[in-house]
Amino acid sequence: MSAALIWFRNDLRLADHPALIAALGSGQAIVPVYILDEETDGLRLRGAASRWWLHHSLQALDASLRLLGSRLVLRRGPAEQVMPELAAECGATAVYWNRAYDPAARERDARIKLAFNAHGMVAEGLKGNLLFEPWEVKAAGSDSYKVFSAFWRACRALRSPDSPLPAPKSLPAPAKWPRTDRLAAWELRPSAPDWAGGLRAAWTPGEAAARARLTHFLDEALVRYREERDLPAVEATSRLSPHLAFGEISPRTIWQAATARGHSAATEKFLAEIGWREFSYHLLFHHGDLAQRNFRPEFDAFPWMNNGADDSMEEPIEAWRRGRTGYPIVDAGMRELWTTGWMHNRVRMIVASFLTKDLLVDWRVGERWFWDTLVDADPANNAASWQWVAGTGADAAPYFRIFNPVLQGEKFDPDGDYVRRWVPELAGLPTKSIHQPWTANQPPPADVYPARLVDHAVARERALGAFRTIRKSA
Repeated sequence: MSAALIWFRNDLRLADHPALIAALGSGQAIVPVYILDEETDGLRLRGAASRWWLHHSLQALDASLRLLGSRLVLRRGPAEQVMPELAAECGATAVYWNRAYDPAARERDARIKLAFNAHGMVAEGLKGNLLFEPWEVKAAGSDSYKVFSAFWRACRALRSPDSPLPAPKSLPAPAKWPRTDRLAAWELRPSAPDWAGGLRAAWTPGEAAARARLTHFLDEALVRYREERDLPAVEATSRLSPHLAFGEISPRTIWQAATARGHSAATEKFLAEIGWREFSYHLLFHHGDLAQRNFRPEFDAFPWMNNGADDSMEEPIEAWRRGRTGYPIVDAGMRELWTTGWMHNRVRMIVASFLTKDLLVDWRVGERWFWDTLVDADPANNAASWQWVAGTGADAAPYFRIFNPVLQGEKFDPDGDYVRRWVPELAGLPTKSIHQPWTANQPPPADVYPARLVDHAVARERALGAFRTIRKSA
């Protein structure tokens, strides 16, 4: 019996997996494979938190495959080299995968497809990770949309996403399994020191956990989502982002489950957040250097304090990373990130604004830090969102928006519960001064909680002056 390879990438699930269903439809034995490709030029290596998640997600996928009479084959190396080797070992005549959208992966996939086709073999990429392919949503007179609202209206004018595909009940195994690497040998988890305790406490990677989290959100929080989604101390968001980033659940599955609850204002707001992910991939597809270059080229002349180099602002950047800026809502967010590998979306905007506007540090410094520390680090969302906050990206109007960290804290963490959780040295402060501890009758000493890196009012005027230089040169 001949074999078909099913190449898992950022789609570590069995349900709603078009490539897996296509491989099954070929009538051949199925060989599931995951390739740790860290050598192909242009592919971005996963950050440390993502590598931790990947280890456990691959473990969960292998366990699910074994329940179907199959298993996951692990190989490390350039996919262009590994894939033909595997095909030869298995006698495979076909390979199927779900599409990726960053330039390096697309170019690699195209080369693999050509090589397989040249030998009379099937190589097919399918739509499995988005609701709408980037080329399905067409902007008049332009390659891509630049404003989210217009993009999302265009998406909603298309026919509704297809229903998700069921998971297979069994998978035909090959007569002989090819060699596989040991997952532990990849050393994806930290060892010395083991800093992942907070990640283990906060998350359970895998498809089953993703579905459980979706159900919990729809049952317990969706009805409150529109009103409470910006409150970091309240569990009102789905926290599905890492599961989506690794493809443990598909956007079609989420769409179907959410719309089955009815088309309320809360549901529409939640779907629009899925839409922002779609918009980010639309931008990445059409502007492949989204994580490296300003979407708005006039910002190439912006007077960043660090001029793109981390070391020229080493101390304030490190204080931002460690949650020692002197602004409690910023510090709470950065400490939540460091501990759990995740941060509430409202707080992500606040900390990003502080870095790029108050400190005038190039957004790429923050994007790289998030890439390394987020369990939901995503090549499209991460870059698009950083550029949006910095003012350099698509739909970044007004690009000179500068969040006041005190007012943001008072508005979205009015009782200070979020700050007290993540900045416990301030827990004893009265609520009226929890977001500006320097105003307290007895401010905490500097060896307990640091003084502010900058005075926001002064930093705001400096940032506005920098933005005026852009307006003059535009």
